[in-house]
Amino acid sequence: MDLEEFVNINLKDALHNLSKWIQINSIDDSEHASPLKPFGDGVYKALQFVANLAKSEGFEVDECDGYCTEIKLGNGPKLISIYAHADVVPVSGDWLYPPFSGIIADDVMYGRGTSDDKGPAMAAFYAIKYLKENFDLKNYQIRLVIGGNEEKGSRCLEHYFNVLKKPHPDYGFTPDGEFPLIYGEKGISNYKSEIDVDLKPLIKFKAGVVVNSVPDIAQATLFKDESLEQTLKSSKHKYSIKYFDDKMEVIMLGKASHGSLPQEGVNAGLELLKVIGKHYNQEFLNLITKAYADPFGKNLDLYFETPLLHNSTYNVGLISYENSKFIMQVNFRYPENVEIEKIIISLNKKLPLNTTLLSESKPLLFDPHCKMVETLLKAYQDVTGDYKSKIMTIGGGTYAKECKNTIAFGSAFPGRDDKIHDANESIHLRDFEKSISIYATAIMYLTEL
Repeated sequence: MDLEEFVNINLKDALHNLSKWIQINSIDDSEHASPLKPFGDGVYKALQFVANLAKSEGFEVDECDGYCTEIKLGNGPKLISIYAHADVVPVSGDWLYPPFSGIIADDVMYGRGTSDDKGPAMAAFYAIKYLKENFDLKNYQIRLVIGGNEEKGSRCLEHYFNVLKKPHPDYGFTPDGEFPLIYGEKGISNYKSEIDVDLKPLIKFKAGVVVNSVPDIAQATLFKDESLEQTLKSSKHKYSIKYFDDKMEVIMLGKASHGSLPQEGVNAGLELLKVIGKHYNQEFLNLITKAYADPFGKNLDLYFETPLLHNSTYNVGLISYENSKFIMQVNFRYPENVEIEKIIISLNKKLPLNTTLLSESKPLLFDPHCKMVETLLKAYQDVTGDYKSKIMTIGGGTYAKECKNTIAFGSAFPGRDDKIHDANESIHLRDFEKSISIYATAIMYLTEL
């Protein structure tokens, strides 16, 4: 069957299955893990959903101890793998439709995971369904691996490769980035800074749900002081105040954004701490909020930039204060000329905080003229007719760093804002449809290498 005809026939079913998959709340719940549910019940159900779908279509499926769902096609000695994920980031902000509804309106499907990464994963699944029914893989096999922990550290692929000893691909891609394709990714490290400090009249503070998103809401409990409201008004950010006897609760709203793009969000945590610091002339808070006011690190004198991977970014994703303990976690992204150990040493010298490294993912760079890059680009161009959009490097981190010979390939199209990690995450139906064709074409082209 012709690929275009296949997509037209199968699109309704594909969208129906995607909507059902979106309806599964697959936010990480590792706190309630069990032996076969290492990331909690929601992620388990999401992985089971796609496993059952693949089995119903006659694919060979390995459920990988609950860490991943592996869908296999063919038995050739050479391997093409696609790595996607079923886990999603937590929900915040104001949504037009319920975040786990998969509702379609005006040719757009809304819901957490529609673009990151269930939508692209479902497109890849229908791409290999086409190949199963219509294409000779020659000496290749294909594995579509759906992970359950991409948003929280990729323990899924660590188990897949290091415990289950699954093979790395000859050629691989992850549909968890942008088209035309991404040949380089910045390094990503998370670090924690903490100190015991008395910040009275501040009693308690909380901002952020995950370190790799800009906090869009912050909450502070303070001793009652009605004069604080005047300073809040001057901040020009949305806020609310509730008074309780001798205390008050202040909530400030910002704007969420992906942790790789802190400049596109408004960090509610930093903004509220800035207001409190200004009003009470709190030296510590003034110092910290000024240090991180520039999301690129210029105020820290720790700004870095290279021609290929561009500039550094610092996202203060988590902030807490209680019982005189101040803690914040920062998602730091950086080009290939940075040594993270030196950054930690510098931070400990520059700020009155004890800063320690939590995790590190080194930068990734492919030769932009290598055969795999050229082949994937050709597939994108042949399907879309878009010869103007350029291949790129990004600040986001994908499964490409966890797998050998793997490149981030779609599925966000040029100029499209799918609200990844934000309220009203969505995918345009036409984009989803084109992605199926692009991924099927790309795999066919890779089998010629």
